[in-house]
Amino acid sequence: MGDSTRVMRRRLLGAGAATAVVAATGFMPGRARAATTLRWASVLPANHPEIAMIERTAKQVREQTGGAVEIQVFPAGQLGSSRDLIEATSNGAIQIVDEGAAQFGQFVPQFSILEAPYIWRDAQQVRRVLSSPLVDDMNAALVAKRSMRVVGSTYYGKRHVTSGTKPINTVDDMKGFKLRIPEVDTFRAMAEAWGARPTPLNISELYLALSQGAVDGQENPLPTIQSNKFFEVQKYLVLTGHIITPRLIVVNETTWQALGAKEREVLKSAIASNGQIQDNEILAQEGKLVDTFKSGGMNVIQPDLESFRKPVLASLPAKFESKWGKGLWERIAAA
Repeated sequence: MGDSTRVMRRRLLGAGAATAVVAATGFMPGRARAATTLRWASVLPANHPEIAMIERTAKQVREQTGGAVEIQVFPAGQLGSSRDLIEATSNGAIQIVDEGAAQFGQFVPQFSILEAPYIWRDAQQVRRVLSSPLVDDMNAALVAKRSMRVVGSTYYGKRHVTSGTKPINTVDDMKGFKLRIPEVDTFRAMAEAWGARPTPLNISELYLALSQGAVDGQENPLPTIQSNKFFEVQKYLVLTGHIITPRLIVVNETTWQALGAKEREVLKSAIASNGQIQDNEILAQEGKLVDTFKSGGMNVIQPDLESFRKPVLASLPAKFESKWGKGLWERIAAA
């Protein structure tokens, strides 16, 4: 990252903190109350369906509040990495962030189970659980510990491995494989169970790392592979389907409390309705992109799925049970 980029991020985040103060107090010296401006930052590229969802949400909120609430959108990691954005949301420098559920496990360990390998059957099960009381305690803990509140979620997709160096047909082919993962402990444990070498890396740095061979491969949903153009620097698509990722939409708690009841309802409703549109788009893309990648020259592999599942399920649930709480895995899996 260049010095000019760092300076720009500091300026934007500093301005965001000032905006949060105005939003929270409703006071600007010498002026009538200004519209509340919320900064929503994401690491996803501007062409990802999630960003289209955020932009639709911003438009709907602006219209339904008569301009009283404005949402500014910062995609593509403009304001930092996943951890940077979560921390900035916690301290109020930005007001809204969308991230994979397991990223919030660094504050409330139970969140990481929502992105655990092989726990979900399909997108419908994810939606049922995330809209149930099962996650209420997690959310309350996040508010208490880090001043952030989950106000919605989206379906990010089913994750698959890609390789730029060799075909992968069974888990044995993963031995020593440098696999880029998010900076999350459950992802690391999964990669280690496969015999791979887990390599945490920001997604904004991943294309270059793949193109230069700094890592051998990565794992992400098909729409993310498409929007980040990873197919350009990877030869093999390995349909492991090992994780279904729910993406959480999280707001700074001070900002949330400063909004009026109607404004909160408008924001939550806009996120829910536009999130469903996004989910449908992701599912539609997942139904088409395997053929798209194949016609573009990628080799698509149907691996031995049980060879991937077995070592992970033999070790990971037991390893994290003390963090998640006894029986939580079984309750979610049965939902």
